[in-house]
Amino acid sequence: MPNHHHPSFDLRAAIRQDLLDRGFAPDLPPDAARQLASLNGGAPPERADDLQDLRALLWSSIDNDDSRDLDQIEVAERVTGGIRVRIGVADVDCLVTKATPLDSHARENATSVYTGVETFPMLPEALSTNLTCLAQDGERRSIVVEFVVAPDGTVSGAAVRHALVRNRAKLAYDSVGAWLDRGGPAPAPVAADQALAEQLRLQHEAAQALRTRRETHGALELDTIEATPVMTDGNVTDLTVPRKGPARALIEDFMIAANTVVAQFLAEQKRSSILRVVHAPERWPRIVALARSLGESLPEQPSGTALAAFLRKRQTADPQHFPDLSLSIVKLLGPGSYTLERPGDTSAGHFGLAVQDYTHSTAPNRRYADLVTQRIVKAALANAAPPYTDAELTDLAQHCTAKEDDARHVERLVRKQIAAVLLADRIGETFDGIITGVTPKGTFARLLHPSAEGIVDGVDHRADVGDRVRLRLVHTDPRKGYVDFRLV
Repeated sequence: MPNHHHPSFDLRAAIRQDLLDRGFAPDLPPDAARQLASLNGGAPPERADDLQDLRALLWSSIDNDDSRDLDQIEVAERVTGGIRVRIGVADVDCLVTKATPLDSHARENATSVYTGVETFPMLPEALSTNLTCLAQDGERRSIVVEFVVAPDGTVSGAAVRHALVRNRAKLAYDSVGAWLDRGGPAPAPVAADQALAEQLRLQHEAAQALRTRRETHGALELDTIEATPVMTDGNVTDLTVPRKGPARALIEDFMIAANTVVAQFLAEQKRSSILRVVHAPERWPRIVALARSLGESLPEQPSGTALAAFLRKRQTADPQHFPDLSLSIVKLLGPGSYTLERPGDTSAGHFGLAVQDYTHSTAPNRRYADLVTQRIVKAALANAAPPYTDAELTDLAQHCTAKEDDARHVERLVRKQIAAVLLADRIGETFDGIITGVTPKGTFARLLHPSAEGIVDGVDHRADVGDRVRLRLVHTDPRKGYVDFRLV
């Protein structure tokens, strides 16, 4: 494997500049660093009366192999009427309190940025991967969201409480997924503990019931390709595309259910909050036209159930091109946004997930909106005054939406820069590819391997999205993230 580098191009320095260009502050200011140094003792001593002790439950976490900022853990048990699921979310607010220097810095950036080469955490690693993370064998404060999932996927018995928890096993998506899905070898902690194996099967059963119910209500199953770099000795040596798999789906299903429960809890408590909404798409006619080009018809008015059925059909009919179709649909749906929800308001809902009340509450180490929601939940549990005014929540909703957009922009640019670096010493080689876009700006294609995208020269007017092509690499510009091909 050649050593992919660009002599005049420092990828890490470029990523840092990308962040600065989008208004991120990658360095911890001195006052926040001083506050961090004062926290090295961890959370304040526990008082038995304000926390339920749930340390004895068989909690586990499932995340990426390399994830260290663990925000949530899960446990399930069979009960009358279904499966009770509990999700423990790290209590970040107990150490990062409102309006302190660490909080102000987190608010400014509002999200962690994952570039694949380096992570720029919203909270310093001493917190996000240690003191406020649900690390294995650590005893931590958490907000526990629980609910019972019936066999038909309906949810009842929802509750939110403050508890003390302990993560018994840190597991990873790919190994758990291979075991759950294809009967592959059990990950070591699962192989060593029959109770943990039963536990995960129970979680999988509950998650599948939740998903099946959401799908009947029009939740969209999308599968976009986002290549992640393979790093060897600090150099990018390949690009791989992670597959979704059942373990990722399990966590996704649980988080959607938990975020819905939290939104409904705050509505019942008559508390203003920040909801996550995805409106019915304004560009629905374009989606209808896209379906028509594939020989399918969709109704004239936006319909989640019709779109979901169309996507399921296309995934079965043409799995090879489904990621590109997914990406087109994602672009036409438009991004989600945060919005103030006052008591009594009717939520706009989340079109893509087919849920009505939805917030972000399960990743307070990584997203500021979740930390804000956590403070509102804790105030409700304690019968205390709201931590934010409606005006503050409106500002925060706009700010978090904008920073998420900035993070997406940086992550997208870095993916392009990584591809350009990886291919820099392969000019003149030919590759198999697929046309991914035909626009007034030009024709775009993605290589099948490595999964890099670029613009194509020499395309005639007959080229269309989905066409398989042979491409010669003619130019790369790592700084701008440009990769240029010519049709062979």
